[in-house]
Amino acid sequence: MCPNRFARDPGQPIDLSGRWNDTDSRQVAEKMISELLNSPRYKEYAKELGKRPTIIVGLIRNRTSEHIDANAYIKKFEMAIFNSNIADLVESDTFRDKLREERAQQQDFADPATMAQWGKEVGANLMLFGEMTSETDVMNKQRVVNYITTLFLTDMESNKRVWYGQHEIKKYIRK
Repeated sequence: MCPNRFARDPGQPIDLSGRWNDTDSRQVAEKMISELLNSPRYKEYAKELGKRPTIIVGLIRNRTSEHIDANAYIKKFEMAIFNSNIADLVESDTFRDKLREERAQQQDFADPATMAQWGKEVGANLMLFGEMTSETDVMNKQRVVNYITTLFLTDMESNKRVWYGQHEIKKYIRK
């Protein structure tokens, strides 16, 4: 079998256009979640809570002028939180609805000894949400785009902001 000469390791960065790409998403998510979980305010919150906080990742809006898959970007943040082992992660509303639908079906069709019980869901203590924006600088035929991700971590009961972070990536766009 002849190996595909174009196949690459998905973890290897490839930047053909200079625009936002999957490597940027992964790097920003890992860096920002590390900053969040190591921030003094988050650590203080966790200490006061007396247990590992549970986080739900809400909407991260794409306010750039280009198409960036917000759902794929959100998944990068969820993966970074999950793999941190410093916080627990609960499912988003879409997945919770699917789980509830399955739980309802189990009530009719599953063995009572094995069916999932109602009222056992874990509620989130914190919600992570934010937005991505971009600023473009153009001179002659040169173009630089500064992508800015701003995130907020907020307590679900008090609406108190626990953490506020921002990360920027500047990219030279090839023509």
